[in-house]
Amino acid sequence: MTTLLAYAGAALAEIAGCFAFWAWLRLGRSPLWLGPGLLSLALFAWLLTRVESEAAGRAYAAYGGVYVAASLAWLWTVEGQRPDRWDTVGAMVCLLGTGIILLGPRPA
Repeated sequence: MTTLLAYAGAALAEIAGCFAFWAWLRLGRSPLWLGPGLLSLALFAWLLTRVESEAAGRAYAAYGGVYVAASLAWLWTVEGQRPDRWDTVGAMVCLLGTGIILLGPRPA
């Protein structure tokens, strides 16, 4: 449960931080968006260290599927664009990969 919460929080923080830069560079918003964006990206990095994993690379790889699904949720809720069926299928494949990485048997 701690891992899932860390991944969910990390995804929200990463997407919000990256969106702050997107808003500044692509949407013409104020550079003041960068301060909260940088804090959000720092929170993202800290949250990934809370994941229960012996290896950073495995934690990051498993996180990738959560990030894809969360990005599509952001697309829908923040940007007002509903994901299409291909977005949904792609996210499901990514989450399946996340599950395999997190739950696959490991040698003792």
